Amino acid sequence: MQDIPRDILIRASRGNIEAFEHIYKAVSGFVYNVALRITNSSHDAEEVTQDVFMKVYRSLPGFQFRSSLRTWIYRITVNTALNSCKKAIKETSRRGDYDTAVRTQSAPETADARATQADHERAVASLLSALNPDQRACVVLREIEGFSYKQISEALKININTVRSRLKRARETLLASRKSEVG
Repeated sequence: MQDIPRDILIRASRGNIEAFEHIYKAVSGFVYNVALRITNSSHDAEEVTQDVFMKVYRSLPGFQFRSSLRTWIYRITVNTALNSCKKAIKETSRRGDYDTAVRTQSAPETADARATQADHERAVASLLSALNPDQRACVVLREIEGFSYKQISEALKININTVRSRLKRARETLLASRKSEVG
């Protein structure tokens, strides 16, 4: 996610559509990818992305630069994605079919690279689907997005020990699922 100049944020918070469009173009791919990793569904990730940008648009005038824009948008994205997951769980007891297609900004150059990328995405989606949404959010932010425990704690508004415990349980779940595949 690229840094966005403060003047663009201020203009967008005052209703300048071109400035908001600049923000959208800079972070929409990131928001979609985080949402996809948490929801495991491209359709749900698209819905979450739309919801996130509606929330960002409405909340931007109140953004006070206390945290980085990146952390603020992560928090909105993760919370919106988790709420989407909880809603889906309430609506259906279990989803049997996940769409694991991932949109990327730049396409791989060769058929081999595309196949390798697709295999990698399927493997990641398969592993993440073994986790509950709260664990998945922590794993995505830590292992895929490279957040520190403190940044995860701030983004999810949870205690740092809760972050540690969710990551520990997630790793245990992933190891157990891996062992059951092998054995």
